[in-house]
Amino acid sequence: MKLICSYFSVFVTKIFVGSCFFLISTQLVKAHFQELIPTSDIIIQETVGASQTRNFSLSLRFTHPMDNGPLMEMAKPLNFGVMINGKKRSLLASLTPLQQANKTTWLAPYKLLEPGDHIFYVSPELYWEPGEQKMIQHHTKVIVDGFGGGEGWDKLVGLPVEIEPLSRPYGLWTHNIFRGRVLKAGAPVPFAIVEVEYRNDRNEVHVPFAAYSTQVIKTDAHGVFSYGLPRAGWWGFAALTTRAEKASNPKGELTDVEEAGVIWVFARDMISKKHRMQKKHMTLKKHGD
Repeated sequence: MKLICSYFSVFVTKIFVGSCFFLISTQLVKAHFQELIPTSDIIIQETVGASQTRNFSLSLRFTHPMDNGPLMEMAKPLNFGVMINGKKRSLLASLTPLQQANKTTWLAPYKLLEPGDHIFYVSPELYWEPGEQKMIQHHTKVIVDGFGGGEGWDKLVGLPVEIEPLSRPYGLWTHNIFRGRVLKAGAPVPFAIVEVEYRNDRNEVHVPFAAYSTQVIKTDAHGVFSYGLPRAGWWGFAALTTRAEKASNPKGELTDVEEAGVIWVFARDMISKKHRMQKKHMTLKKHGD
């Protein structure tokens, strides 16, 4: 009887240890993404309304988009701005901290005053990820079409790691192919890993296994990648590199720095005019009731 109990005890211990390892491993494989999400990727006269205030905002969060969290604490960014027609302007003063799930996120209202592509960008503070034993910094951008300007979407901000869009990063239908080129210090990065995630903010997409949370692709010899957008909504692309210089972690120890270039693009479903009118009618009827 004692021998049987002993074997059972070892068996249970192995299951417990194995389960703990599985849970820890599952947490480790989750991809981090710096979000920089505007109210809309396209701003037109009808969008801003009769008042013509032309206001919209951008949400900045550090999270796991496909899993709809959890959020990570985000310090005030080192750099946050917009580039229009090749001219940069700092927007750091516009940032307002928000508390979500006991973590700090940021909101930035912005008033669009001129036509042209608006390239918003952010370089956050280094983030310590204890599970991966490294610091993380994601240089992120998103391009907004202001009043049908349609020019400047492919211009480079000059971030340390940056994704140059080879497809116009707005006005994308679902199933369009988005193409980009990964640059580090202005030079293409061959065979770089690019992580891709859908912003599942309404938690509508079922993720059957962890492998489905983050799609992983690699650039070719010229630093170019491509990806088909299978669902309407925001998609994030994070090109991962390791910074040459190490940085100090919270304990003062030198550690590696994951330095990524991130771009966000939005895809819309192609629907018929008849379906759109029916949907608009149902919405008006609902509000009328």
